[in-house]
Amino acid sequence: MNKLILIDGNSLSFRAFYALPLLQNKAGIHTNAVYGFAMLLEKIIKEEQPTHFLVAFDAGKTTFRHDKYSEYKGGRQKTPPELSEQFPYVRQLLDAYQIKRYELENYEADDIIGTLSKEADSAQFETIIVTGDRDLTQLATDDVTIYYTKKGVTDVDHYTPDFIAEKYDGLVPNQIIDMKGLMGDASDNIPGVAGVGEKTAIKLLKQFSTVENVYEHLDEVSGKKLKEKLENSKDDALMSKELATINCESPIKVSLEDTKLPENPDTSAKIDLFKKLEFKQLLEQIDVDGTHSTAEEKELNVESDFTNINFKSLTSATVHFELDGTNYLKDDILKFALFDGEHHIVIDATTIHDYPELITWLEDDTTEKNVYDAKKTYIVAHRLGIAIKNIIFDVMLASYIIDPSRAIDDVNSVVTNYGQHYVQQSVEVYGKGKKRHLPEDDVLNHYVATVIEAISQVKPIMQEQLIEYNQTDLLDNLELPLARILSDMEETGIYTVASDLEEMEKEIQTKLDVLIDNIYQAAGESFNINSPKQLGVVLFETLELPVIKKTKTGYSTAVDVLEQLQGQHPIIEYILEYRQLAKLQSTYVEGLQKVISDDNRIHTRFNQTLAQTGRLSSIDPNLQNIPVRLEEGRKIRKAFKSSDDNNVIFSADYSQIELRVLAHITQDESMKQAFINDDDIHTATAMKVFDVEPDEVDGMMRRQAKAVNFGIVYGISDYGLSQSLGITRKQAKQFIDDYLDSFPGVKQYMEDIVKDCKAQGYVETLLHRRRYIPDITSRNFNLRGFAERTAMNTPIQGSAADIIKLAMVNFDKEIKHTDFHAKLLLQVHDELIFELPKDEVEAFSKFIEEIMDNALELDVPLKVESSYGATWYDAK
Repeated sequence: MNKLILIDGNSLSFRAFYALPLLQNKAGIHTNAVYGFAMLLEKIIKEEQPTHFLVAFDAGKTTFRHDKYSEYKGGRQKTPPELSEQFPYVRQLLDAYQIKRYELENYEADDIIGTLSKEADSAQFETIIVTGDRDLTQLATDDVTIYYTKKGVTDVDHYTPDFIAEKYDGLVPNQIIDMKGLMGDASDNIPGVAGVGEKTAIKLLKQFSTVENVYEHLDEVSGKKLKEKLENSKDDALMSKELATINCESPIKVSLEDTKLPENPDTSAKIDLFKKLEFKQLLEQIDVDGTHSTAEEKELNVESDFTNINFKSLTSATVHFELDGTNYLKDDILKFALFDGEHHIVIDATTIHDYPELITWLEDDTTEKNVYDAKKTYIVAHRLGIAIKNIIFDVMLASYIIDPSRAIDDVNSVVTNYGQHYVQQSVEVYGKGKKRHLPEDDVLNHYVATVIEAISQVKPIMQEQLIEYNQTDLLDNLELPLARILSDMEETGIYTVASDLEEMEKEIQTKLDVLIDNIYQAAGESFNINSPKQLGVVLFETLELPVIKKTKTGYSTAVDVLEQLQGQHPIIEYILEYRQLAKLQSTYVEGLQKVISDDNRIHTRFNQTLAQTGRLSSIDPNLQNIPVRLEEGRKIRKAFKSSDDNNVIFSADYSQIELRVLAHITQDESMKQAFINDDDIHTATAMKVFDVEPDEVDGMMRRQAKAVNFGIVYGISDYGLSQSLGITRKQAKQFIDDYLDSFPGVKQYMEDIVKDCKAQGYVETLLHRRRYIPDITSRNFNLRGFAERTAMNTPIQGSAADIIKLAMVNFDKEIKHTDFHAKLLLQVHDELIFELPKDEVEAFSKFIEEIMDNALELDVPLKVESSYGATWYDAK
């Protein structure tokens, strides 16, 4: 049996966007609508197993319906840029799934769907239409079912002729258009008959069956007022019916045959897109065994000892440590490999100390080593008791510097960009999940040999690019030294007192117990608070609170729903607080206890090649995002202590570094003056935007000015600003316009940087870190808009990231010439955390502030605020 799925692409993109929180990948592309759409495709393909599939889109803003009624769909809010920038990716997603997509000038997606569903009905296909628009329910037949998404993308009603009859008191599908004719449709700005709602429309249609018939028998309509309403709106009613009628004879150039799905679809495009958009969960669902190896065969003579190497005359070589996993702090070290340009040598890592000449060579600071992932190499060598020195090239870091938008998963993901196609993906070598295994020795040795071969082959090509882009300095003097510093920080870890976290766990549990009691009392019964289903019944049936939104399984109890109910019942405050505390308890208070190592320290790993702006991130665990808004969240930092009673935890924090960089880059005079005079920048901004004196700036004005200041830095849109300030988009737009008028230098910079980026295809930080933005010249308005915001904020965020990295490198150089015993433990974006003896604090404070203040010379002063205490909590 042929089964056709037809999806209304625009409607579902909107549904997915508003159903999921705003998600972004590391490139800053918003991805929630694409993710929701992908989840829907997966669900449909799995559950319905269609043979044919098509997604229809609206081609433009105007259609033949606008010729009949120019106000059709008028009054709709402009699509937020955070959604419109995702439309091109939704189309890419469909191409990756090999699903046909189609749009037709002057027609809506509905008309394409109507025409195809009629054809499919005649050809005795089973057809399912998926939409968030009720108009399409008019197409229901015995073989055509409309899956109408009520909220989100998974809460669905199935509109069949029987369902329609039950829902609308006996109406047949075709009468939906008559119902729309009479009652209108606010979402499409279809007028209908003023004052006639759904109940009246159904009553009239049960009596007269069509709009035309109502007017032919107007004298039989009961009720003087209703008659008057109908008389006054005759033209509107007939026009509204016409507007609501789907054209099932549209001149489409797509046939049922075109919608046929391939029998064995190729998943490679899907995998590439999921990687780019960072859909980890969806990636995991694609079984690795289903992916075919793209690696070419490469014949290499792999040697198993160092007989052919003369270490005394060896000045440079490629080296590599192979591990069983990605956590190089603790995963088993399997192999060591070395390539001198001629010999590929791979040995078991356990035998490395059988070669003392090799150890001497690795620890010699005059011999040059080329690697993939310097930070990992330092740590793994150190775990084997080897102090490796003079790593002069890292192809992973070089790839990140040359183009940070390229995904870096393993060696394969980097070297294939340079024509080396013989290195397998590590997942092909080891498998994954339950099928993960250690390959046979000869397979593994050959794989490791291809890795060292590829590193040496791509190095000269990368070096040329770095020279051409003026980026050798960035690799040699910033990222490579930083890799060594980060390796020390990761190995050192931060001392963490498990008993403090246990104590906190008890305290939070006591608070949770009180909240649970309060919730039960407010509800008048006990139930499972963590069950959205049970909670929904309590809130909306027992307590009869107004229903905000429903889901497939019942009532939505999401945070945004609860926030809308605040103040309506004491239970809401309790539940919101309970959820925050429970999340804190499980993720951090309990979660951190699990990752304390045997040395009583937590060893996070810093990712040096993830964020496109150049910022560092932290994983396993992420110590950069411990929530500090709640006091209980801040208290978690109490568990991070100095490991010695004579020591303290010391924090040095750049104050408003990104806004200072903004002032320097834009050269805006009033912004520069505010920093030079050490004025409060948010107050100074409020004074200019609201045109008031300093003493007239109230808390609200300062809060709004602060949101716009940071909004400018992070490329916020009017939609984003309206969300964060709880104001309308119109007010937010006005606010941004006023801000740019007040700071002409910023406005000029924004125009210039977009022009420059269009001319050269990339933007740069102050240290020549590039970010390519190909969409800046896109003909697609949405992609271009997002690209322009990225072009504006990348040089600011990226330069701030470069400055703190420079400070770390300079600190590392300078401390060697002092008697300080300070150890750098963590970097949390604009802040450095150290441990040092208490009696060194005063002198060290001057020393580190001097280094950080002068990391890079700007036209405004950099400012560092430092503090210290027995714990990280006390150091803030």
